[in-house]
Amino acid sequence: MITVKYFGEIAEATNCNEEQISPESNNLSDLMEKLSKKYDLDRFPLIIALNQNIVDPNDHININNNDELAILPPFAGG
Repeated sequence: MITVKYFGEIAEATNCNEEQISPESNNLSDLMEKLSKKYDLDRFPLIIALNQNIVDPNDHININNNDELAILPPFAGG
């Protein structure tokens, strides 16, 4: 199981701030594709953080049990 946290307009679109998921694959891009289809996330620019490190979901990144994935809207300057 991994924890997926949603922030800002992404949380509004998913109607939740956090959920536990047992991914079918250990590949981050596979999980993001599944979540994008489930919540229509392709309409948003996204920032993805895995275990509090910003990552590119298109890179080949493995996810493991107890990982934390955060899906964030773009940051504003400041």
